[in-house]
Amino acid sequence: MKSCFQKFGFALLALVMASGLTVSAFAKGKTYTGIVSDAMCGAKHAMPGDAAGCTRGCVAKGSKYALVVGDKVYTLDATDKDALATLDKQAGAKVTVTGTEKDNTITVSSVKAAQ
Repeated sequence: MKSCFQKFGFALLALVMASGLTVSAFAKGKTYTGIVSDAMCGAKHAMPGDAAGCTRGCVAKGSKYALVVGDKVYTLDATDKDALATLDKQAGAKVTVTGTEKDNTITVSSVKAAQ
């Protein structure tokens, strides 16, 4: 009798752990690869100079970072200092952003330079 309960307990524990791993995978979100820009300019930069300088200038004036993926522009909601530093360093360059998207805004969980 004891072994029956033990088997059930192990099976239940395995199910709970598998569910937790699945939830944590979804919590990280989806990955998006595109060019770092700013929400004000999007794909077409208005300030003179290169895309990186324009992006940094607009963000310094209050615009949020954005990710241009093809014809789509996502506003990036990033609060992590490392993610913001990477976005600044990679302004105008290709990156991969991981996060969750809602209403064309990606809540950023990580950013890395794209290959």
